[in-house]
Amino acid sequence: MKTQSINYKNYLLILFLTCAFTFCFGQSNILSGKIEDTGGQPIQGATIKVKNSNLGTVSDHLGAFQIAGVTSRSVILQVSSIGYLNKEQQASPGQNTTVILTSENNKMDEVFVTGTFDKRKRMDASVAISTLDAGQIERVVPLSAADLLKNVPGVFVNSSLGEIRNSVASRGITVGTQDGSFGYEYVSMQEDGLPVTNTTYFNYGPDFFLRPDATLYRLEAVRGGTASITAANAPGGVFNYVSKTGTDRFEGELRTKYGLVGIDGRSYARLDLNIGGPLKNNWFYNIGGFYRYDESGRYPGYPMNNGGQVKANVVKKLKRGTLKFFAKYLNDKNGYVQFIPTKDFDKPRPAQGFDINATVLMPAVDYTSQDFRYGGSISFNPKNLVKSKYRSGGVNWEQQLGAGWTLNNAARYSSNDILYNTPGAVTAMSTTDMTSYFLMTGQQGLGIGSYSFKNGKTGTELMQVTSTLGSNGLPVYTVNKNELPGQDLLPNSIFMTTFGAYKNNVKEFVDQFSFQKVTDKMNFTLGGYYGYSNVRRYSGIDGIALSTIENRPQLISLEFTGATLAGTTGLHQISNSDGIAQAYGDNGASLTFNAKQNQAALFFGHTWYINPQLTFDWGLRYENVNIKGYNERIYMKTGLQGGTDGNPKTFYDNNTVDKITRVDYDKTLHTVSFSGALNYTFNTNIALYGRYSQGKKAPDLDVYFATNRPETIGLLHPQERTTRQIEVGLKAKTKTLNIFVTPFYSVLSGVPNGQFLQASGGGFYTPEMLYGKYRTIGVEIEAEWKIDKHFNIRSIATLQRSKIVNLESWVANNPGPEDDTKISYSGNETDNNARAIFNLTPTYLNGKFYTFITWSYLGKRQANVVNTFTLPAFSQFDLGAGYDLSKSVKLSLNINNLLNTYGVMSWVRPGGILETLEGNNSFTKEQYTLAVQKQSPYATVSIPPRASFLTATFRF
Repeated sequence: MKTQSINYKNYLLILFLTCAFTFCFGQSNILSGKIEDTGGQPIQGATIKVKNSNLGTVSDHLGAFQIAGVTSRSVILQVSSIGYLNKEQQASPGQNTTVILTSENNKMDEVFVTGTFDKRKRMDASVAISTLDAGQIERVVPLSAADLLKNVPGVFVNSSLGEIRNSVASRGITVGTQDGSFGYEYVSMQEDGLPVTNTTYFNYGPDFFLRPDATLYRLEAVRGGTASITAANAPGGVFNYVSKTGTDRFEGELRTKYGLVGIDGRSYARLDLNIGGPLKNNWFYNIGGFYRYDESGRYPGYPMNNGGQVKANVVKKLKRGTLKFFAKYLNDKNGYVQFIPTKDFDKPRPAQGFDINATVLMPAVDYTSQDFRYGGSISFNPKNLVKSKYRSGGVNWEQQLGAGWTLNNAARYSSNDILYNTPGAVTAMSTTDMTSYFLMTGQQGLGIGSYSFKNGKTGTELMQVTSTLGSNGLPVYTVNKNELPGQDLLPNSIFMTTFGAYKNNVKEFVDQFSFQKVTDKMNFTLGGYYGYSNVRRYSGIDGIALSTIENRPQLISLEFTGATLAGTTGLHQISNSDGIAQAYGDNGASLTFNAKQNQAALFFGHTWYINPQLTFDWGLRYENVNIKGYNERIYMKTGLQGGTDGNPKTFYDNNTVDKITRVDYDKTLHTVSFSGALNYTFNTNIALYGRYSQGKKAPDLDVYFATNRPETIGLLHPQERTTRQIEVGLKAKTKTLNIFVTPFYSVLSGVPNGQFLQASGGGFYTPEMLYGKYRTIGVEIEAEWKIDKHFNIRSIATLQRSKIVNLESWVANNPGPEDDTKISYSGNETDNNARAIFNLTPTYLNGKFYTFITWSYLGKRQANVVNTFTLPAFSQFDLGAGYDLSKSVKLSLNINNLLNTYGVMSWVRPGGILETLEGNNSFTKEQYTLAVQKQSPYATVSIPPRASFLTATFRF
């Protein structure tokens, strides 16, 4: 018994000592503490990592954290949280550590790399730059990559068409950018420091291949300044979308987003994923992307956006540098909205039968036309949209060479495809105007008899028009029956939609390198850039769809019974049974473009720290751009040949090739750009800079593609475009306020004014290119104010006035160039340049919850260079809120365009197809007065309708 008692006591003693030892050992291997802000408030969701290890955690709602498994007596904690500056702090197991984070409201201390010669804090920089981090980007629901730039002062964004064909311009340089086809002529849209694409032209640009998703870490936006020195073709600015890279700890993010868009609550569904972490031997990886399905608020009967992308990179941390390999694959289909009938120029509103959710896009249909250049056929279906593919891969090497020298080289190869399989412009067609029938049949196809317009699905006759011979020997048209919708809006009219066949294939290689030398007082940068683009493009008007004037129009077939001027009699099919006709003869000419662009540049930058307060920097860029290629034009035979089916009475397939002409070109431009600035820091809280810049860029390929007739090749005289800017930047910060004020003066010259005029005998021609000059005076303001621990306000503002210094346009009198004259618009206000742009976002934060509302205001703009009328100002309100359910799960709600405002972004003048082709600048004040008196409809595109999105984010 005694022995048993002793053993029992010993057992209890051993058990006690074991537990105590285990408890003490466990405690000595646990890091614990709290994360607070400077006001002593806990910070929830802060990320805490043990440096050089895989250990880490996230703070709870009390700001507390614990990390187990620490074997060192002393470690370095790396702490980060959205809205606060990152911090490193020493800590030891068994001790309670408090880490105090400083609010990142003071963005003057951020370091950026875009558009400058070296890494620079904003307070020390003599350039206007704005940044958006992943947290800010995550809180909004941008319509497109361009949409994010609405948060940058001095930038005008038109993203009303959809995810593609947007327009981005800065500091009044909006000339020619109303149409999304030419939306990025003066800025560089970049991904990780390289341009998304090195060439732009009609219906081809960077936003076909650029999508923000969960892989996006940061957006850096530079306006003017050194952009023309450090980037190609970018006197207006550089916008760099910086991707996430892997860290020393595995982590990921999964976002699921569901939306109801438009009044009808159309579906929007999207999935974003990003993961990253360490590999062996100092290798790190990051991979992610998105997929989404979007019916859009202007639902045409098929989704307007469907597809996604995958992005990946791996990084090797070298002893004195980094080596990054990156790749991207995008496969996306996107539609873009068309202009809808509109009433009232002073207060634009959709015409009767239409609203902000309306669409005039034609329904899905299968149509096959001939490929007149390469043979075979081209299939067309609107639901196939615009299909974009982007396959790219590259490498970025940054190496410290010693003695203050650093090498940086970034290179990328990409293969880019765009296939347009979506309707083009929608215009009105008068059934009593001979021009409408001539476009589809040619003069010999015009006839005396009866035209029957039928529903393409049911075959029910909706309209009947009789043609008789007039006194001038040409037909005169009389409507005998009209049961078509929309006739109160446009009497005796239907919609005409062109089928533009655009096939683009661009293969590109870009490389940018720099050597940098740093001394105590100076930095020197010598760099170079090379860009090669091989462009192949096919385009043509392959068909014309006839449809009813109504929301979600129905196709109309057209047939003629009688005798044509060509001598055929009886029943003639002008369109096929679906309602697809053919652009007759040279009206439907096809073109091919083949160009190789070689662009080489050298740039030099020098920064001199004259004293602790004063810094001087300047830079030069020399650029050589060679464009070599040829254009082919396929002319069609006149008369009625019978086409593919041998039947001259089926007009919808009668085109046959007459001849193919070719013009060759080989042009080289040399440009020199300059920028210089002084930055004076009064103290740590206020600084001032002044800069002068002269940036130049070569014209886009449209200048070369427009010259596609042998008789006009002699008119090809490309000119560089020049932007001269003077800017002054005042930067100030306090404990609660940051403010950046930048007055600027900008002059843009060498802007081509391209036109299409009607040729004699049918078709269109391009007259000699004219060039314009414009001036803008304005001020940009960006401010962030942290009122207290719960409230903060971010605001941006742009106030500007722009003037046409010199601009002439051709005036077509009769068809053909023989009697063309010129008209001057010098002295008028620049068109499409808002006088005021505001964006104000107050935000409330309380623990796990946040909410904000954004008020956006776009001031009135001149509608055209004639200054015929102004597009009115409007406001938009966006609402957002979010709540952290746990450390890992977050829910957020966004409502864009809360009040469903109809804010006009673009417009098309009243009239039919001929007036539309002449362009908005041909719409005079006299014609405007007449249109107001007659209450004639015109066409507009507004900002998107109301859309609501619920997002669930899971971080792991």
